[in-house]
Amino acid sequence: MRIAVAGGTGAVGRHVVDVLRGRGHEPVVLSRSNGVDLVAGTGLGRPLDGVRAVVDVTSVQTRSAPEAERFFEAVTANLLAAGAAAGVRHHLALSIVGVDRAPVGYYAGKVAHERAVENGAVPWTILRATQFHEFAAQIHGQLRLGPLAFVPTMRSQPVAAREVAERLVHLAEGEPVGRATDLGGPREEMMADLVRAYARSVGARGPVIQIALPGALGRAMRDGTLVAGPDAEHGTQTFAEWLAARPAP
Repeated sequence: MRIAVAGGTGAVGRHVVDVLRGRGHEPVVLSRSNGVDLVAGTGLGRPLDGVRAVVDVTSVQTRSAPEAERFFEAVTANLLAAGAAAGVRHHLALSIVGVDRAPVGYYAGKVAHERAVENGAVPWTILRATQFHEFAAQIHGQLRLGPLAFVPTMRSQPVAAREVAERLVHLAEGEPVGRATDLGGPREEMMADLVRAYARSVGARGPVIQIALPGALGRAMRDGTLVAGPDAEHGTQTFAEWLAARPAP
């Protein structure tokens, strides 16, 4: 099966491509290096020839709601228009657990992403997942004051990017289902504890201080909005196992 992957060189996308190949499919990576600009919508025509499904795992590095919304609305509109013209039968998008209850900053962009997919002309599936194990590494050191590293008070349920990719490929192989069952990690943990463990693993020094962020996003981080509910499915690799399997720094 020929399946296109938007964002196929990113943290999840590279796993999606690898899983597709392992299952005997033909992945088509939609990226600038392959002559495709997803924001401008250029270069999408020929790569989608014969593609049955498109898996969208694109992302943008921003905390700005308007910027995130513009990115996801543009990328989704371009993918759906090109997909409809090429006869794509299934558009699959990755989103985040709880975004509709915390539509702030980047999460506002993901809400716009979901809305654009739902209103598009191509039959669709949306998979919401919790934060990946890599998230602890991403936020380590983002807020610093001298030797102190600050981390938001956040209930987290980290999941392996590989397991998210496996679920996405499984869904892409089937028919569109609309909102798929949410996917979370195997256990709930506090983000500050994960960041401390990551810091130790890379030899970083200095205390990690947990702080409660103000506003709607801070509340969502603390109250479990971003943790998978009781009806969710769960991956198996714990954060500790992921950390132990990482190459030595």
